[in-house]
Amino acid sequence: MENLIESLLMENNNLNRRKFLKSAASIGFGACVFPAIIPAGALGMNGDVAPSNKIIMGCAGMGGMGSANTNNFLGFNDVQVVAVCDVDKNHLESGKNLVKRKYGKECDGYHDYRDMIARKDIDAVMFALPDHWHAVAAIDAAKAGKDLYSEKPISHTFNEGIAICDAIKRYDRIWQTGSWQRSQSNFRIGAELVRNNRIGKVHTTEVGLPSGPDKNRTAPEEFIIQKPPAQLDYDRWLGPALDSPYCPARVHNNWRWNYDYGGGQMLDWIGHHGDIAHWGLGFEHTGPVEVEGVGSFPASGEIWNTATEYRIVAKYANGMNMIIADTTHIPMGTKWIGDRGWIFVDRGGVLRASDPEILKQTVGPDEIKLYKSTDHPRNFIDCVRTRQQTIAPCDIAHRSTTPGHLGLIAMKLGRKIKFNPETQKIINDSTASSMLGYTMRAPWSI
Repeated sequence: MENLIESLLMENNNLNRRKFLKSAASIGFGACVFPAIIPAGALGMNGDVAPSNKIIMGCAGMGGMGSANTNNFLGFNDVQVVAVCDVDKNHLESGKNLVKRKYGKECDGYHDYRDMIARKDIDAVMFALPDHWHAVAAIDAAKAGKDLYSEKPISHTFNEGIAICDAIKRYDRIWQTGSWQRSQSNFRIGAELVRNNRIGKVHTTEVGLPSGPDKNRTAPEEFIIQKPPAQLDYDRWLGPALDSPYCPARVHNNWRWNYDYGGGQMLDWIGHHGDIAHWGLGFEHTGPVEVEGVGSFPASGEIWNTATEYRIVAKYANGMNMIIADTTHIPMGTKWIGDRGWIFVDRGGVLRASDPEILKQTVGPDEIKLYKSTDHPRNFIDCVRTRQQTIAPCDIAHRSTTPGHLGLIAMKLGRKIKFNPETQKIINDSTASSMLGYTMRAPWSI
C-alpha cells in the first residue's frame, strides 16, 4: 500500500496530485493516508478549495498587462500563484507585492523564466512578455509540461506562430491567447449573427486598428543611447533579438514601436479586431489568398520604426476582401458588410447594425452557436481542469494574425503577395518568404 501511495505522489504536477486524491478515494484507503482530524479548508469544505486541488501558477512579465492578468488569476479561489518572474527588479518586486497583498505571504521571485518553469509543482503559466520572447518562452514552457495563458499577438513572426502551435500540439498543452474580446458578449453576439447570415453574404470586412505611435509625446532623452539602469538585465531582456544599444525608448511599453521586438499598432491589435473578424466569417482555420498594402514608416535609422499609418487589403478564396487600416482611414472596431446590411462591434459594449431590427433577432437551436465565455482567464482555468479547448486556442490565434504578418511584408516590399492558406506558404516569392521569420541571436532558438 505504501509503495502505491508513493508512486502516485511522485507524479510531476498538481493535475496528477488531483488524480492521486481521486484514486485514493476510489480504493478506500483515505483513512490510512490522512490524519484522523483534518481542517475543513484542507478538504475544500466551507467554500474553500483543498490545496491539492488548486491550479498552481507561475507568472512571467510583471509590467502593466502581466500585473493585470496576474491579479485576475489571484481572484480565483481554485488557483494559487506561487511564483513571479521578470528581468526588471522593480517589476519583479511589484509582482511579488501583488501576490503578497492577496495571500499575506511572499511568493518566489525569478529572474529567468526557465528556472520558474522547471518547478514540478507548477501546472500553468501566464506570460506577458514582449513579442520577440513569445515563441522561445512558450515552446520551453510547453516542453516543460505547462499549460499557457499568453498575450496576443501569439507571435512576433509568422513562422514563430507555426512553431508555437506545433509545440502546443506535440506536448498536448492547453493554450489561451489573451484575445479577451472573445469573452465579451457584444463581440460574440455580433459574430454569431454574421455567421448565421443575418446580413447576407459578406463581401467586405473592415478592421480598424490604432494609428501611431506619436513620437512627439515621448521625452527626447528617452531616445538617447545610455547605460541600462541597474535594475534591468538588458541583455536578457534582448534575448533572441538583435544586440542593440540601450535607451528607454526600446523597452517596457515602448518595445512595440520597433520591429526587432514588436509589430507596431497593426500587429499589436490584429489579434483583437482581426480575430473577431475571422470569428464572424468562419475563417478561424484559413487565411487570405492574396494580400497587398501601403504604409507610412519613420525615417531610416529611427529607433521607433513601425508603421504610423497603414492600409492593407486581404482577399480570401470566396472573394471577400478584408480591409485592415488605422483609424485615419476607418473607425476602430470590426465591421462586416453583407449584401443585406452590416454589423459593427467595438470595445465598450458597442454593437450596431444597419437596421436595429437585425440585433433583435435570436439564433435558433439549429443554427450556429459560437463558443461562449464570459470570463477569459476563468475559461483558461476551467480548460486546464477539463483539458477541453479554450475560446482562444493557439491555431486560431495564429490564423487571426496571418493577414497582419502578410500585410506587413507586402507593405515593406511594396508589392502584392499570394498565399496558400492550406500549406501556409507564400507563393513564388522567395524574398517575401524569407521575411516570415528571422534568425535569432545566439544562443536562443526555437
